[in-house]
Amino acid sequence: MTTPLADKIKTLIRMNGPISVTDYFALCLADPEHGYYLSREPFGAGGDFITAPEISQLFGEMIGIFMVHAWQQHGSPTPVNLVEVGPGRGTMMLDMLRVIRKLAPALYDGLDVHMVETSERLRGVQRVTLEAFSAKITWHAAFEDVPQGFTLIAANELFDAIPIRQFVKTPTGFRERLVGLDADDNLAFGIGVATIDPALLPPGTGAEPDGTVFEVAPARQAVMNALSMRLKQNGGSALIIDYGHLATSFGDTLQAVLHHDYDPPLAHPGQADLTSHVDFEDLARIARATGIQINGAMHQGDFLYGLGLAERASRLANGKAEAEQRAISVAADRLAGAGEGKMGELFKVMAVSSPSVTLAPFRPVRS
Repeated sequence: MTTPLADKIKTLIRMNGPISVTDYFALCLADPEHGYYLSREPFGAGGDFITAPEISQLFGEMIGIFMVHAWQQHGSPTPVNLVEVGPGRGTMMLDMLRVIRKLAPALYDGLDVHMVETSERLRGVQRVTLEAFSAKITWHAAFEDVPQGFTLIAANELFDAIPIRQFVKTPTGFRERLVGLDADDNLAFGIGVATIDPALLPPGTGAEPDGTVFEVAPARQAVMNALSMRLKQNGGSALIIDYGHLATSFGDTLQAVLHHDYDPPLAHPGQADLTSHVDFEDLARIARATGIQINGAMHQGDFLYGLGLAERASRLANGKAEAEQRAISVAADRLAGAGEGKMGELFKVMAVSSPSVTLAPFRPVRS
């Protein structure tokens, strides 16, 4: 089956030749007519995937606790810009603000909330979700529009939706992977002529078999650089949570999700969500290059349990009916449980700060 965006991409390829994976990725998510985020409702049971904040209020509450802790470690300054980049339905911010108001009234009173969201449709959803806090919130189309000042940043599943470039090992070295048309006029992967700077490859490489894929993400690096520079200039901390790996490595991680199931990445452009794994070591390199501190990086499960998830889940379940207690326990395990396929292991969390502060549950990383 074809899609309106597939037809549009095929026309582009017939006119101009194969396109890069980066361009394909960007068109799938952000094409002004048929892009996934502009035309679909991706989140929740009726969408294509469920994000951590939608699973349980526990997730946003833990992030709220972390923000209070970061604020205190920075010396409790006011005023504070609390920024969420890519806020989804606004659920995480709702749970964060509820906790911040309860735990740190002085922080809450000095807080200006800034939501960075490019989709007008999602902004509408966020406005409904956050109606109780509307007086505190400003929306922006770009991070650069957020006013200067001490800043706390949350980015949950932001970087995995930023396009990547892919390079494939061939007998003549790594060449850029492209999207073109096969003999039956279907979208198909191919190889271009562009090469990669060998310095970008992981150390000790050279023995990989032909067909090995390596991913780089200049657009992600640019976003990380912007976040880091903001912290360098204004002070603050950023918390980044995403599907990915802690060390730079080889592998094809481009994937599509349609109705909560994996889908071939070229099968339903514009109708399936397209993502790839985030290279946290690369993000840390960018942050370090701006001169800010890497507080640490860890599995989501270790992060949430380190902040007291088990204790909070127990308090939340206290006095509830047995079925509700079981649901809370299942949600906590889904968010933080270890083991194959569980979010606690698949998702990673990294914090960066300027000036240097110690932030639990991270252990300081030596540069």
